[in-house]
Amino acid sequence: MADKRDYYEVLGVDKNADKKTIKKAYRKLAMKYHPDKNSAADAEEKFKELSEAYGVLSDDDKRQRYDTYGHAGMDGFSQEDIFNNINFEDIFSGFGGGQGGFGSIFDLFGFGGGSSRNSGRGQDLEQVIDLTLEEVSTGVSKKIDVRHKKTCPTCNGSKAEPGSSSKTCSNCNGAGQVRQVQNTPLGQFATVSPCPQCNGEGQIIEKPCTDCRGKGLKSTVNTISINIPAGVETGSRLRVSGEGDDGINGAPSGDLYVTINVLKHDLFRREGQHLYYELPISYVQACLGDKVDVPTIDGKTATLSIPAGTQSGSTFKLKGEGIQRINWGKDKGNLYVKVHVVVPKKLSDKQKEILKDFADESGEEISHVKHGFFDKVKESFGN
Repeated sequence: MADKRDYYEVLGVDKNADKKTIKKAYRKLAMKYHPDKNSAADAEEKFKELSEAYGVLSDDDKRQRYDTYGHAGMDGFSQEDIFNNINFEDIFSGFGGGQGGFGSIFDLFGFGGGSSRNSGRGQDLEQVIDLTLEEVSTGVSKKIDVRHKKTCPTCNGSKAEPGSSSKTCSNCNGAGQVRQVQNTPLGQFATVSPCPQCNGEGQIIEKPCTDCRGKGLKSTVNTISINIPAGVETGSRLRVSGEGDDGINGAPSGDLYVTINVLKHDLFRREGQHLYYELPISYVQACLGDKVDVPTIDGKTATLSIPAGTQSGSTFKLKGEGIQRINWGKDKGNLYVKVHVVVPKKLSDKQKEILKDFADESGEEISHVKHGFFDKVKESFGN
């Protein structure tokens, strides 16, 4: 990790650069360092470095992870994951036939070369899970139903009806690809493309499997368990390796990406690892002070000391009663309690007298409002 250059530096762009700027920078540098055009000893490594940087910065999710965690955030992605989202045909269009014009690109990266039959990695899937704030505070194991395409049990992914036979494609001799050489203004380039006769399979299936209709994969629903760590937030994304669609012809399965949605809580408002709670108190409690029980996210209560003379809107901190920070051990945020002094709408005669005495003692003059209609008329005309 330490010896890897910053991806923005590799492409020579600013960290606020948009996708168009990033693509333009990569296209220019990739043309310069592509091994088919540059015979320098380090051209191949530079081209790989450029392509890796572009593969990350051109993908919104990967770029966000990189901006947040740096190269460490890329640990969950394989080399193929990073390069798969690069549309080489689009990048090199007009410069020798696109991906085909630079047909050795996938061989260069060490995957998907030689036969398209080995490049059928399963599709990645996405799913959203709702969590309560209580589940977020402790972490939880969730069982979810995932609909994905798994290897057909009837044909075992061969796509052919059991007992039937297939024959080697005569057009590509079983390679699944056809190769052509074309001359361009930039020189001679090899074009590699899927065989049109066998659709890149290398084999001609005479009788497709009736169970999967010759697809090799069949849709099914499986129940899986996911361990969700404490501290996740809305928008957090968890990767479950191998739980996407199965690959074809023995290729790796895709992954399942689970996006977290934290439900709104009736009592607490969350900001990061901190929680906020609104506590109503009486006028007497605010004046004289009190000790009150405050609910916490773990279902227990914590004691809060309210000092005498507390003003409405004052906020108090209960340390360590918030949410655990994700992947940070037992480090928890705080619970912030904001108090609101509640004024009673109705008072007994005795309560009124006590408050009048309090006003007199405080030197306050209270003007009594007359509520009768004729009293208001009299006031308007000065009696």
